[in-house]
Amino acid sequence: MDTLIIDRHDIRRLVDSVGLDTLMRELITRLKTSFASFQSGDISTPARSGCSYHRPQLGLVEWMPAMQTGGPVCVKIVGYHPSNPSTLNLPTILSTTSLYDTRTGHLLGLADATFLTALRTGAASAVATSWLAQEDSKVLGLIGCGAQAVTQAHAISLALPKLQEILFFDTDSSTMTSLPARLAPLRLKASAKAAALDQLMPKADILCTATSVDVAGGPVFTEGTEKSSLHINAVGSDFPGKTEVPLALLRRARVCPDFRDQAIAEGECQQLRPDEIGVDLATIAGNPEDFAHYRDEQTVFDSTGWAVEDLAAMEMVMGYAEELQLGQRVELESVFEDPMNPYEFDAPAPLIAHASSF
Repeated sequence: MDTLIIDRHDIRRLVDSVGLDTLMRELITRLKTSFASFQSGDISTPARSGCSYHRPQLGLVEWMPAMQTGGPVCVKIVGYHPSNPSTLNLPTILSTTSLYDTRTGHLLGLADATFLTALRTGAASAVATSWLAQEDSKVLGLIGCGAQAVTQAHAISLALPKLQEILFFDTDSSTMTSLPARLAPLRLKASAKAAALDQLMPKADILCTATSVDVAGGPVFTEGTEKSSLHINAVGSDFPGKTEVPLALLRRARVCPDFRDQAIAEGECQQLRPDEIGVDLATIAGNPEDFAHYRDEQTVFDSTGWAVEDLAAMEMVMGYAEELQLGQRVELESVFEDPMNPYEFDAPAPLIAHASSF
């Protein structure tokens, strides 16, 4: 009845042992399988919920559950605070993921998920891009150069071997100029360089938006959207009222959400009527070839972050932790010889002191 605790140091050792490319490729493959499993009913995901607030800072803490039929339940707790990097030098997203045994309710594992959230968000965009974008796409445009930009560039570069160039833009000049240094360890084959929006937009075959634009502050671009086969991974719309993509483009594009109900509440689909929203990614996963004609149209993957992705990432990291003997095993839960007695402890002690003891 022990629980495997995987902290940030274990994650670092895992990355050093396995390699970022291997982890990302494996997670992309796992997500394709997981999306198809959701379509067939083998995975269920209740709508995520949580607390959003404006004091002391704009942010939210949400819980995101997913269950594999006959398998474990995964719950991720995620905090989103866009002012973290500038005010506290912390990531915008901090999170942990837990895995539960559905036979008993026992907590099997608890892992740092800040890295895993970024990894699976990039992997999800790679899956969508592999199904919706032109296969010979050569130019990736990034609007927003924060943490998500790194995994977006990494994952899409692995999914599209013909990619030649990455153009990037951010309203924060220091974030924009630091991106090449953060991309350098990945040794991407595509060259990366900063570009103004009016240079980036006409050239991009694929666009990723991953910004910290304020609520009601979007869209983050308006011009250069004429390319008939432009594919967009809209990653930054993750809060009620926060959107990045112009409404006019959404209305003429095929908008494919990760999780429809969630995207309507927090994603780009907030801007659309229900009849304007296209099929979700799980439907495409059932038979991608049925949707191959989407490659010749404008498409938007409305990526709000889906618990199915967290389940796949957690199962992957738990498997590697077991294989590499990473993490610490602790007996976290109270389990007694007499399951009917919650006051039975290994070393009993008086729970109530006599009055004379005071």
